[in-house]
Amino acid sequence: MDDVAGIAQQIRRSRKEAGLTQEELAHLAGTSERTVRAIETGTGNPSLQAVVAVANVLGLNVGVA
Repeated sequence: MDDVAGIAQQIRRSRKEAGLTQEELAHLAGTSERTVRAIETGTGNPSLQAVVAVANVLGLNVGVA
């Protein structure tokens, strides 16, 4: 679970540093604001595709350890 929390925290931090709202990030990533909120809070069950799309918009890489 620490991995999920870490990803959530990094995405939220990067979004804020980019000066984007959740709504703007969702639009750029082609997903819903609700999905962005779920990713940032580590709740729900967003698809891997949605997580990767959001990360890509922010210039982040999602990797497997």
